[in-house]
Amino acid sequence: MLSRVYDSFLDSQCYNDMILNNSFSRFIIVGVINTIVGTAIMLIFYNVFHFGYWFSSASNYVLASILSYFLNKYFTFKNKEKGWRPAIRFAIHIGLCYLIAFGLAKPCVRWLLYHMGANLSVAWIENIAMLFGSGLFVVINYLGQRFFAFKTVKHEEDNYFNSLL
Repeated sequence: MLSRVYDSFLDSQCYNDMILNNSFSRFIIVGVINTIVGTAIMLIFYNVFHFGYWFSSASNYVLASILSYFLNKYFTFKNKEKGWRPAIRFAIHIGLCYLIAFGLAKPCVRWLLYHMGANLSVAWIENIAMLFGSGLFVVINYLGQRFFAFKTVKHEEDNYFNSLL
C-alpha cells in the first residue's frame, strides 16, 4: 500500500513540479553530491595527507566545481548557452564564493570559539572552519549560479523583435 502511494507520488505532476522542475531542488540534489565528494576530498587532504587549510579547501572546490559545472549547467539550470562565456562566469563566481566563504570562515570560527572559551587545537579549529566555510559557500553559491553564472542571456535582436510585438 505504502509502496503504491510512493510510486503514485513519483509519477505525479506534483512531484515533477516540486522536485524535478524546480531549479532550487535540483541545485540541492547536485549540492548533496558535490558536498559528499568535496568534503571527503577536503578532509582527507587535511587530516590524512596533512596538507594545509587553504590547499585542502581549495582542492575540494577545484575538483568538485568541475563536476558542479556540468551538473548545474545541464541538469539544474538547463542552460543551453554555447561557448566559453558560461564557463568563465562560473569560474569567476566559484572563485569569489570560495574566497568570501573561506576567507570569512576561519576568522569567524576562531572568534566564536575564543568567545565561547573553547580551547581547541589548530587542527580542530580549522576543521570546524572548513565545515562552516562549506555551509557559507552553499548559501551564496546558489544565488550566484542562478543569477550570474547560468543566467539566461537576452540578445539585442530578441529585445528588438519583442518590442515590435
